[in-house]
This record gives sequence, C-alpha cells and structure tokens, in this order.
Amino acid sequence: MIEHSIIFIGLDTHKEFIEVAYIEDQRGATPIHFGRISSAKISIKKLARQFQSKYPSATLHFVYEAGPCGYWIYRLLTSLGNCCYVVAPSLIPKKPGDKVKTDKRDAIKLAKLLKSEDLTPIYVPEPEDEAVRDLSRARETAMKDLKEAKYQLKALLLRNNIHYEGTANWSLKHLRWLTELVLPHPAQQIVLQEALQTITERIARLERLDNELSHHVKNWRYYPVVKAIQALRGVRMLVATGVIAELGDLNRFDHPRKLMAYLGLVPSEHSSGGKRHVGAITKCGNGRARRLLVEGAHSYRYPANISTDLQIRQEGLPKEVVDIAWRAQLRLCKRYQKLIKKGKHYNLVVTAIAREMIAYIWAISKEIVLPRVDPKLRLARVPA
Repeated sequence: MIEHSIIFIGLDTHKEFIEVAYIEDQRGATPIHFGRISSAKISIKKLARQFQSKYPSATLHFVYEAGPCGYWIYRLLTSLGNCCYVVAPSLIPKKPGDKVKTDKRDAIKLAKLLKSEDLTPIYVPEPEDEAVRDLSRARETAMKDLKEAKYQLKALLLRNNIHYEGTANWSLKHLRWLTELVLPHPAQQIVLQEALQTITERIARLERLDNELSHHVKNWRYYPVVKAIQALRGVRMLVATGVIAELGDLNRFDHPRKLMAYLGLVPSEHSSGGKRHVGAITKCGNGRARRLLVEGAHSYRYPANISTDLQIRQEGLPKEVVDIAWRAQLRLCKRYQKLIKKGKHYNLVVTAIAREMIAYIWAISKEIVLPRVDPKLRLARVPA
C-alpha cells in the first residue's frame, strides 16, 4: 500500500451543496472526482473523517474559493486539525481557451492547482475581527441610506421650486422648516411626510450604529492600533476603525510596499522589450480601505499643524507614535503642495498621499504590541 503524506482536496462551494475532488501527492497522480455533498456542517465533518480513514498517515489540505458563503468552512476544517486555504477567485490561473466551466471541473482544478502551488491563499480574519468589520460596514451602509433619503427629499423640493433660505441644511432649524411645508397637492404632501419620517428613522439608526461601533471597538483586540493611528492627520475614529477592520493584522506585511500593492494603490505597468509604460493604479484588493485612505488624504492640502482635536487624539500615546505622525504630516503636506505646483491632477495627488499614508499606518502598527492569537486559527500557508 502506498503511503501518502498530503492529500489535496478541492471544494467548489455553493449555498446548498459542495462539489469535492481530490488528488494524491505522488508524481503523475490523476485527480479524482469524489462527488457532491451537502453544505451542512455534519456533512463536511463526515467528509473529513472519510478521507482520514482512507489516508490515515496523510495530512489533508482543503482549498475553496472566497465568496458569499464566508469563512465558516475554513474555521470548521481547521478546528478539526486539518489545513485549509481560502483563495481569491481573481488570482486563480485560467487558460484563455478553456470555455467550459462546471462545478466538477472547478473542484478538480482547485485540487490540481493547490498541489502545484499555483494558488495564493488570502488572509482569513478572526471571528471577532469579522464581526467588527460587519458592524463598520453596516454603519457605512446606514450613512449611504441616509444620504439617499435626503437626496430624494431635496429632489422633490427642487421639482416644486421650493428653496431653503437658511445656511445649514439638515440642522434642527432646517428640519423644523421642512415640517411646516405645505405642497400644492395632497399626494405630494404624503410623499413629503414619508420622506421626513424615513430621514428621521435613518438618523436614529445611524446614531445607534455609531454608539454600538464605539462600544465594541473599545473592547476589540485591535483597539490599541485603532487608537494609535488616530495620531495621524485625517485619520479619526471611523476611518481608523474601517481601515483596521478591513485589513486586520498589518504585521503580516513585512514591507509597506506590499501593503500598498495589496490595496491597489500602486501604478499598473505594461512593459515589454525596451518600452516601459506605467498606467493608473491597479485598484486591486480591498476597495473600502482604499476609499477611506483617500478620504483622509484630503486633509493634507493644508500646512502642517497640530490642531486641538489632533492633540487630544495624541494624548496618552507613546512618543514614538507621535513622532511618526508628525514626520508623516511634514512629509505629506510638503509632498501635496509639491505635486500640485507641478500641475498634477488633484485626484492623482490625493491618491499619492493615500499611498504614503498607509505606509505610516504600517509603521505605527509596528510600535503597538497586541495580544497573541491562537496559532490554530492563524492563516495557514501553502506547503513548500
């Protein structure tokens, strides 16, 4: 009987079922289609036991694509003592001439690529980190919904040639003015009242999520990093929480350039022969974290200065963190003005500032000591 050290198992996951294929580690082995199983936890546990009984001396390496099903399969398989990898669909090699796609072929393809080490596993957040990320995203969704409701109400008023004479929109005075409006037709009055009620409900929803986010972030293991990076200009509570919730542990990047590339903030390149062409940024990776950094980069258009609000955020932080934040402000404010004077487009300048901001955030995170995590839950690496 041939003894195997590793069995590579590809999972093509779906809501109701999972297609399974595997390949042995010996040279010239042919991938085998195992079949289709239910996506219930008990079925996955049974699948792992079947492979363990068939290959008692081998280590099981599972792989599946990241998608809407989440990371619970990864956590379940790793809790059983197996290796599991989650890969990004955009990084899976694909032949240009391969025009046939089925669940069976996808599972076989994942198993073969895992064996040949052609897959790049992604970072899997801890359950607590994913929960804070969901809360941060829910707060952002609530803000978008509130803005959409306000736009709809302002469009209604514009169609009826009704203009507010005050200066501050959506203040208490403005809201009182809206409640006193009388539109020409009773049907339009109903639309106005429904819009006002929707805005009131969404304001209350946003306040609830703000309070919950502030409460849970202070009990989060990454809160020291969230608090420390607020020493930077343009990085307040919401931006800091959003960036760290999306990126997780920044110490997994051994150089800030890798973090820049992960966020898609580096320029694309298409060079061949003696010609070198550098284009726009790649926009790969996490788009939400990239957008939050660009929002914070706008504040560097002003001269370097420690405002009262920034000084309050820096109180109680280590001197090394405050020094990094000041060096960042001196460099980025100067670089912003230099690029503007060169005639660079405003969006290009802000993107360049955001790219360097993440490098300073990485440097600050290196100064913060975090509690250790259970090694069993860390991201597994592809075997060499």
